[in-house]
Amino acid sequence: MIHIDTRAGRFAAWETGAGPLVLCFHGFPDTAATFEPLAAQLSGYRVVAPWMRGYVPSVASGPYDEEQLADDIIALADALSPDRPVYLVGHDWGAVATYGALVRAPARFIAAVTLAVPHPGAFLANLRRYPRQIARSWYMTFFQLPRAPEWALRHGLIDGLWRAWSPRLRHPLADVVRTVTDSLPAPVEYYRTMGRRLVSGIRPPPARIATPTLYLHGADDGAIGPEIAEGQGRWFSGELREEILPARGHFLHLEDPAGVGARILSWLDTHPPPGDRGAAPRPR
Repeated sequence: MIHIDTRAGRFAAWETGAGPLVLCFHGFPDTAATFEPLAAQLSGYRVVAPWMRGYVPSVASGPYDEEQLADDIIALADALSPDRPVYLVGHDWGAVATYGALVRAPARFIAAVTLAVPHPGAFLANLRRYPRQIARSWYMTFFQLPRAPEWALRHGLIDGLWRAWSPRLRHPLADVVRTVTDSLPAPVEYYRTMGRRLVSGIRPPPARIATPTLYLHGADDGAIGPEIAEGQGRWFSGELREEILPARGHFLHLEDPAGVGARILSWLDTHPPPGDRGAAPRPR
């Protein structure tokens, strides 16, 4: 484990490999540890996966709004690679933060990969077209309540969410349960902050994303249906590639690290750092 001091606070992370920097950001209920099988597939790259804001042992304090999470990504990129742009991989809330960072500081990033959660603009726009998603997102409403979500997460809800969202993963990693429960209430505050903003009429920024982005979604995702990503190209001005992967659920990078990793590796290799364009391929 390493610790990274940034203008946004101190973040814990693990790292592996050498080469251009790939920053990986986890979601809920999850931790940086579940990126390890995926990182093993990304040969030729330095992979750093931080624990997100509010998740021990990273900085605990809020706010937990999309702007702060995006700024955390930018601050980590600045601290770890001040002179060169980096790659981003974001899953779930990590994907939400990634979209924000790509809008706020496009020059800092070469290319991005987002998993399981489409652009927030597409998510909100498609709720009316696909009301089934409202039922799938019951937990978002439940998390607006005081105290009850924290109790439920400490008494088996994490296990239930993993089984429902990724049926092929029978149980979450022990590290996930321990880290999420030790971090409460911060993981729930992500949702409470989002709820307050929606009630207040705050919506995703209209700016479009110019950074080349690969979007992967599991066909059997029990948290967010793949149809909720339909039409998200309107929020992108740059290259967007989308793929729905059959027989994968919400935690697709952990269910199929080899298959998901191969797609990500190909995407990164197709978008080399600016100084490497035209250079010979890196040895594997």
